[in-house]
Amino acid sequence: MPPVILYYAIPVFVLLLSIEAWFSYKENKKLYETKDTFGSLGLGIGNVLTGFITKALIFALFTFLYKFRVFDLNAGKWWYWVILFFADDFSYYWFHRVSHHVNYFWASHVVHHSSQHYNLAAALRQTWTGNATGAFLFWAWMPLMGFHPIWILFMQQISLIYQFWIHTETITKFPKPIELVLNTPSHHRVHHGSDLKYLDKNHGGILIVWDRLFGSFKPEEERPKYGLTKNIESFNPAVIALKTWGDLLRKAINSGSVSNGLKYFIKSPGWSHDGSSKTTAQLRKEERLRCK
Repeated sequence: MPPVILYYAIPVFVLLLSIEAWFSYKENKKLYETKDTFGSLGLGIGNVLTGFITKALIFALFTFLYKFRVFDLNAGKWWYWVILFFADDFSYYWFHRVSHHVNYFWASHVVHHSSQHYNLAAALRQTWTGNATGAFLFWAWMPLMGFHPIWILFMQQISLIYQFWIHTETITKFPKPIELVLNTPSHHRVHHGSDLKYLDKNHGGILIVWDRLFGSFKPEEERPKYGLTKNIESFNPAVIALKTWGDLLRKAINSGSVSNGLKYFIKSPGWSHDGSSKTTAQLRKEERLRCK
C-alpha cells in the first residue's frame, strides 16, 4: 500500500480549521455554522473509513494493470516526478469536470458542494461512494503507461492536501503570476458558487492551467453564493452522502422508459425527461435568449 500521508495531515487540517473558526467568531465573519460544520466532519470521517477498503481495492487493480505497462519508468529520475505531477493533475481535471457533467459521477461529487458555507470544514466534505462507483477510472491509464501504483496514489494524496487550504474566504487574491498558474482560494470559490455564471467552472486540482486551456475558467467577480442550485436540506452526513443517489434512482425508475432511465445517469445534473428541471447549459441558453 502507498504511504498514507493524507491521514497524517488530518491533525493539521483540524488545527487550521479551528484557527479559522476562531478567527470567524472573533471578527464576526459568520463563516461557520455549528450543525453544518459537524456535518462536514461526519462526512470527512465517513470518507476516511470507506477509504480503508476502497483504496486497497484500487491499489490492487492498479497493481494488476501495472503488469501490462507500456513503459518502464524510473522513479529514481527527477523527470519521473514532473511527469507524474502533470499526469495526476490532468487526470484530476477531467475526473472533476466529468463529475459536474454526468449525473452518475455527480451523485457522489455533489457531497463536496452541499455546504452553503465556504470554509476549511467544507473541504472535508468528501464522498463515501466515489471510489466504489468508479472515480478511479480516470487514473487507470497511468499504471498502463508505467507509473507505479504506489506513486499514483501518493500523488493523489498530495493533490487533496493542497486543495484543503484553498477552501477559505480569509484569503482574497495572490499576485497575478500565482493566480495565472495555480488553483487558489479565489478560483475555487468560483467553483463552489451556485450562481449561474459560476456553475461548472474552475475544475483544476493544483493547477488552473487546464481550465484556461479547455475553456472552463471563470475569474471571481462578486462573492459567490455557495451551495447547490437546489440544496440538500439536511445536516445528517448519511443523508448528504446518499440522498442524490436515491433521487437519481427514483427519477430513473419513474421516467417511463428504459431509455429515459439510462439518460438520468449519463446526462448532466438537472436533466429531466419531462422538462421539470434543467441543466446548466439549458439555463444559460434561456438567459441568453432573455437578454437579446
